Amino acid sequence: MAAQSAPPAAAPEPGLRARKKQRTRDALIEAAHRLFLGQGFASTTVDEIASAVDVSQRTFFRYFANKDEVALAVLAEAEDHFIELLRARPAEEGPLRALRAAIVGSWRERGSAHPTGPCSVNAALELIRIIEDTPTLLAAHLRRVAEQERVVIRVLAEREGLDPAEDLRPAVLAAAFGAVLRAAHLSWTSDQEDIGPEGMIALIDRHLDQLGPALVGDWRSTP
Repeated sequence: MAAQSAPPAAAPEPGLRARKKQRTRDALIEAAHRLFLGQGFASTTVDEIASAVDVSQRTFFRYFANKDEVALAVLAEAEDHFIELLRARPAEEGPLRALRAAIVGSWRERGSAHPTGPCSVNAALELIRIIEDTPTLLAAHLRRVAEQERVVIRVLAEREGLDPAEDLRPAVLAAAFGAVLRAAHLSWTSDQEDIGPEGMIALIDRHLDQLGPALVGDWRSTP
Protein backbone atom coordinates (compact mmCIF):
# COMPACT_ATOMS: atom_id res chain seq x y z
CA MET A 1 0.00 0.00 0.00
CA ALA A 2 1.38 3.40 -0.94
CA ALA A 3 2.21 5.64 1.98
CA GLN A 4 -0.19 8.49 2.35
CA SER A 5 1.36 11.87 1.88
CA ALA A 6 1.15 14.27 4.78
CA PRO A 7 -1.58 16.87 4.43
CA PRO A 8 -0.32 20.27 3.34
CA ALA A 9 0.50 22.66 6.14
CA ALA A 10 -2.29 25.06 6.89
CA ALA A 11 -1.67 28.58 5.69
CA PRO A 12 -1.23 31.14 8.47
CA GLU A 13 -4.45 32.80 9.47
CA PRO A 14 -4.85 36.25 7.93
CA GLY A 15 -5.02 37.77 11.39
CA LEU A 16 -1.79 36.11 12.44
CA ARG A 17 -0.03 37.23 9.26
CA ALA A 18 -1.22 40.80 9.75
CA ARG A 19 -0.06 40.83 13.36
CA LYS A 20 3.36 39.54 12.35
CA LYS A 21 3.68 42.26 9.71
CA GLN A 22 2.62 44.88 12.23
CA ARG A 23 5.21 43.65 14.74
CA THR A 24 7.94 43.88 12.10
CA ARG A 25 6.85 47.37 11.13
CA ASP A 26 6.75 48.50 14.76
CA ALA A 27 10.18 47.01 15.40
CA LEU A 28 11.64 48.87 12.40
CA ILE A 29 10.14 52.15 13.61
CA GLU A 30 11.48 51.68 17.13
CA ALA A 31 14.95 50.71 15.88
CA ALA A 32 15.05 53.66 13.49
CA HIS A 33 14.04 56.16 16.13
CA ARG A 34 16.49 54.75 18.63
CA LEU A 35 19.28 55.15 16.07
CA PHE A 36 18.14 58.62 15.00
CA LEU A 37 18.05 59.84 18.59
CA GLY A 38 21.36 58.18 19.45
CA GLN A 39 23.54 59.04 16.45
CA GLY A 40 21.56 61.49 14.35
CA PHE A 41 19.36 61.15 11.29
CA ALA A 42 22.06 61.79 8.69
CA SER A 43 24.46 59.27 10.25
CA THR A 44 21.91 56.45 10.29
CA THR A 45 21.61 54.13 7.29
CA VAL A 46 18.80 51.88 6.16
CA ASP A 47 21.15 48.93 6.56
CA GLU A 48 21.70 49.80 10.23
CA ILE A 49 17.96 50.02 10.82
CA ALA A 50 17.31 46.67 9.15
CA SER A 51 20.23 45.00 10.94
CA ALA A 52 18.94 46.21 14.31
CA VAL A 53 15.76 44.19 13.69
CA ASP A 54 17.64 41.31 12.04
CA VAL A 55 15.89 41.70 8.69
CA SER A 56 17.18 42.49 5.21
CA GLN A 57 17.11 45.83 3.44
CA ARG A 58 14.58 44.27 1.07
CA THR A 59 12.26 43.66 4.02
CA PHE A 60 12.73 47.26 5.18
CA PHE A 61 11.63 48.54 1.77
CA ARG A 62 8.47 46.46 1.93
CA TYR A 63 7.34 48.71 4.74
CA PHE A 64 8.96 52.08 4.04
CA ALA A 65 10.10 53.83 0.90
CA ASN A 66 13.08 55.50 2.60
CA LYS A 67 14.50 56.83 5.86
CA ASP A 68 12.27 59.88 5.75
CA GLU A 69 9.13 57.77 5.81
CA VAL A 70 10.18 55.69 8.80
CA ALA A 71 11.23 58.85 10.66
CA LEU A 72 7.77 60.35 10.18
CA ALA A 73 5.83 57.14 10.80
CA VAL A 74 5.11 57.60 14.52
CA LEU A 75 3.99 61.20 14.07
CA ALA A 76 1.82 60.21 11.10
CA GLU A 77 0.13 57.52 13.18
CA ALA A 78 -0.36 59.96 16.05
CA GLU A 79 -1.92 62.50 13.68
CA ASP A 80 -4.29 59.89 12.26
CA HIS A 81 -5.28 58.87 15.79
CA PHE A 82 -5.94 62.51 16.68
CA ILE A 83 -8.39 62.71 13.76
CA GLU A 84 -10.15 59.56 14.99
CA LEU A 85 -10.50 61.05 18.47
CA LEU A 86 -11.80 64.34 17.01
CA ARG A 87 -14.46 62.53 14.99
CA ALA A 88 -15.55 60.71 18.16
CA ARG A 89 -16.01 63.83 20.31
CA PRO A 90 -19.59 64.57 21.46
CA ALA A 91 -21.58 66.64 18.99
CA GLU A 92 -22.52 69.20 21.65
CA GLU A 93 -18.89 70.23 22.19
CA GLY A 94 -17.79 73.44 20.53
CA PRO A 95 -15.07 73.18 17.85
CA LEU A 96 -12.14 74.40 19.95
CA ARG A 97 -13.16 72.33 22.95
CA ALA A 98 -13.38 69.22 20.75
CA LEU A 99 -9.94 69.90 19.28
CA ARG A 100 -8.42 70.35 22.74
CA ALA A 101 -10.03 67.19 24.06
CA ALA A 102 -8.80 65.19 21.06
CA ILE A 103 -5.19 66.34 21.37
CA VAL A 104 -5.21 65.74 25.13
CA GLY A 105 -6.54 62.23 24.56
CA SER A 106 -3.91 61.58 21.90
CA TRP A 107 -0.96 62.55 24.11
CA ARG A 108 -2.41 60.78 27.15
CA GLU A 109 -2.87 57.54 25.22
CA ARG A 110 0.69 57.79 23.85
CA GLY A 111 2.05 58.18 27.36
CA SER A 112 0.06 55.19 28.55
CA ALA A 113 1.05 52.95 25.63
CA HIS A 114 4.71 54.06 25.51
CA PRO A 115 5.85 55.29 28.96
CA THR A 116 9.51 54.89 27.92
CA GLY A 117 11.53 54.09 24.84
CA PRO A 118 11.74 55.52 21.31
CA CYS A 119 7.97 56.10 21.04
CA SER A 120 7.55 57.84 24.42
CA VAL A 121 6.48 61.47 24.80
CA ASN A 122 10.03 62.77 25.24
CA ALA A 123 11.29 60.68 22.31
CA ALA A 124 8.48 62.03 20.12
CA LEU A 125 9.44 65.59 21.05
CA GLU A 126 13.11 64.87 20.35
CA LEU A 127 12.06 63.47 16.98
CA ILE A 128 10.14 66.67 16.24
CA ARG A 129 13.39 68.57 16.89
CA ILE A 130 15.24 66.31 14.45
CA ILE A 131 12.52 66.89 11.84
CA GLU A 132 12.71 70.67 12.30
CA ASP A 133 16.50 70.56 11.82
CA THR A 134 16.40 68.31 8.72
CA PRO A 135 15.14 70.14 5.59
CA THR A 136 13.96 67.06 3.71
CA LEU A 137 12.12 65.72 6.75
CA LEU A 138 10.61 69.11 7.53
CA ALA A 139 9.30 69.48 3.97
CA ALA A 140 7.69 66.03 4.10
CA HIS A 141 6.30 66.69 7.57
CA LEU A 142 4.78 70.03 6.56
CA ARG A 143 3.12 68.40 3.56
CA ARG A 144 1.62 65.85 5.92
CA VAL A 145 0.50 68.62 8.31
CA ALA A 146 -1.20 70.45 5.43
CA GLU A 147 -3.07 67.27 4.50
CA GLN A 148 -4.15 66.79 8.10
CA GLU A 149 -5.32 70.39 8.31
CA ARG A 150 -7.61 69.84 5.33
CA VAL A 151 -9.08 66.80 7.09
CA VAL A 152 -9.61 68.81 10.30
CA ILE A 153 -11.43 71.48 8.28
CA ARG A 154 -13.78 68.86 6.84
CA VAL A 155 -14.42 67.29 10.25
CA LEU A 156 -15.16 70.64 11.90
CA ALA A 157 -17.43 71.69 9.04
CA GLU A 158 -19.35 68.39 9.22
CA ARG A 159 -19.73 68.68 13.00
CA GLU A 160 -21.16 72.20 12.70
CA GLY A 161 -23.18 71.64 9.53
CA LEU A 162 -21.20 74.23 7.56
CA ASP A 163 -19.95 74.56 4.02
CA PRO A 164 -16.20 75.27 4.41
CA ALA A 165 -16.13 76.86 0.97
CA GLU A 166 -18.54 79.54 2.19
CA ASP A 167 -17.79 79.69 5.94
CA LEU A 168 -14.10 80.30 6.67
CA ARG A 169 -14.24 79.56 10.42
CA PRO A 170 -13.26 75.86 10.16
CA ALA A 171 -10.21 76.73 8.03
CA VAL A 172 -9.14 79.58 10.31
CA LEU A 173 -9.53 77.53 13.47
CA ALA A 174 -7.73 74.50 11.99
CA ALA A 175 -4.81 76.68 10.91
CA ALA A 176 -4.61 78.50 14.25
CA PHE A 177 -4.86 75.28 16.25
CA GLY A 178 -2.10 73.62 14.23
CA ALA A 179 0.18 76.64 14.62
CA VAL A 180 -0.36 76.76 18.40
CA LEU A 181 0.42 73.05 18.68
CA ARG A 182 3.66 73.50 16.75
CA ALA A 183 4.64 76.40 19.01
CA ALA A 184 3.94 74.25 22.07
CA HIS A 185 6.00 71.34 20.73
CA LEU A 186 8.93 73.60 19.87
CA SER A 187 8.88 75.30 23.28
CA TRP A 188 10.08 72.01 24.78
CA THR A 189 13.83 71.61 25.03
CA SER A 190 15.77 68.36 25.32
CA ASP A 191 17.48 69.40 28.56
CA GLN A 192 14.15 69.35 30.38
CA GLU A 193 13.34 66.45 32.65
CA ASP A 194 11.06 63.67 31.41
CA ILE A 195 7.97 65.70 30.62
CA GLY A 196 5.53 62.80 30.33
CA PRO A 197 2.02 63.07 28.86
CA GLU A 198 0.62 65.31 31.60
CA GLY A 199 3.53 67.72 31.28
CA MET A 200 3.01 67.90 27.52
CA ILE A 201 -0.72 68.45 28.00
CA ALA A 202 -0.03 71.28 30.46
CA LEU A 203 2.36 72.84 27.95
CA ILE A 204 -0.23 72.65 25.18
CA ASP A 205 -2.92 74.08 27.49
CA ARG A 206 -0.68 77.04 28.37
CA HIS A 207 -0.28 77.87 24.71
CA LEU A 208 -3.94 77.37 23.79
CA ASP A 209 -5.01 79.53 26.73
CA GLN A 210 -3.17 82.42 25.08
CA LEU A 211 -4.88 82.02 21.71
CA GLY A 212 -7.79 84.32 22.59
CA PRO A 213 -5.68 87.01 24.28
CA ALA A 214 -3.17 86.93 21.42
CA LEU A 215 -5.92 87.59 18.88
CA VAL A 216 -8.14 90.12 20.64
CA GLY A 217 -6.38 91.19 23.81
CA ASP A 218 -4.46 94.37 24.58
CA TRP A 219 -0.82 93.20 24.47
CA ARG A 220 0.38 96.24 26.42
CA SER A 221 -1.72 95.39 29.45
CA THR A 222 -0.48 92.99 32.12
CA PRO A 223 -1.11 89.39 30.98
